[in-house]
Amino acid sequence: MNKTLKAAIIGSGNIGTDLMIKILRNGQHIEMGVMVGIDPESDGLARARRMGVATTHEGVDGLVKMPEFADIDIVFDATSAKAHMHNEVFLRGHKDTLKIVDLTPAAIGPYCVPVVNLEQNLAEGNVNMVTCGGQATIPMVAAVSRVAKVHYAEIVASISSKSAGPGTRANIDEFTETTSKAIEVVGGAKKGKAIIVLNPAEPPLLMRDTVYVLSEAADQAQVEASVEEMAAAVQSYVPGYRLKQKVQFDVIPDDQPMNVPGLGRFSGLKTSIFLEVEGAAHYLPAYAGNLDIMTSAALGTAERIAESLVN
Repeated sequence: MNKTLKAAIIGSGNIGTDLMIKILRNGQHIEMGVMVGIDPESDGLARARRMGVATTHEGVDGLVKMPEFADIDIVFDATSAKAHMHNEVFLRGHKDTLKIVDLTPAAIGPYCVPVVNLEQNLAEGNVNMVTCGGQATIPMVAAVSRVAKVHYAEIVASISSKSAGPGTRANIDEFTETTSKAIEVVGGAKKGKAIIVLNPAEPPLLMRDTVYVLSEAADQAQVEASVEEMAAAVQSYVPGYRLKQKVQFDVIPDDQPMNVPGLGRFSGLKTSIFLEVEGAAHYLPAYAGNLDIMTSAALGTAERIAESLVN
């Protein structure tokens, strides 16, 4: 019989609450243990209590004092990069066997994009889920890089301003830095760049992502097939993830190279990929696909880690 591992979620905001609901609805090897917040009036803590989940509004200090902490095996941190730096050290001081899934851009542990490198990171004590833009776009960069050497990849993540809560806004600088680095480390690009746009449009628009990849010359049909295969893999845990249109290609000839900041003169293949991410609307609106892809990726990662431990 499969055993389940109990989880605590730190952060009772939008991301933490959506993740809790996903675990309660769809958890197979993961079950909810404790919801941790710092605002006793937060909707997340109120919902957790109504759904029978133990709670504390005293942060990680309160968590380690709870009798339920003894049974916690996995911790999801949905706070901020700065807070996670403290939480990691504090929790390890009380239980060094914890598996931590970091939904902030702190990146203490290795970057993890489930469809690209989860299997290599199952034994890690702390895995970092990069950012929403990273989870959406890095699979596409990796899809190109498994066909051709990628010299440069640039991603533009456009999300509804309404879906960007205090945590997201506090982490804007970390978003660009972490995503850019993960494009290189996980996506396979020699040089990566990330841009985020908070779109104030009303009604709110779905998350849109644009991926530009500059690679050595390659068979366009192979690149397109690799991208479509990777998109289907992401859809297995984020059903609202989809290619907005067919992959676009531009051949940059040797005698007419383009200038790329940080790369210099480039000739080869330019691949443009356009994505849309619609949320599952478990707790957040459907337009908040940026938050949905993070919680879905985090749960998928934790489920696989738990499966590797209990089976």
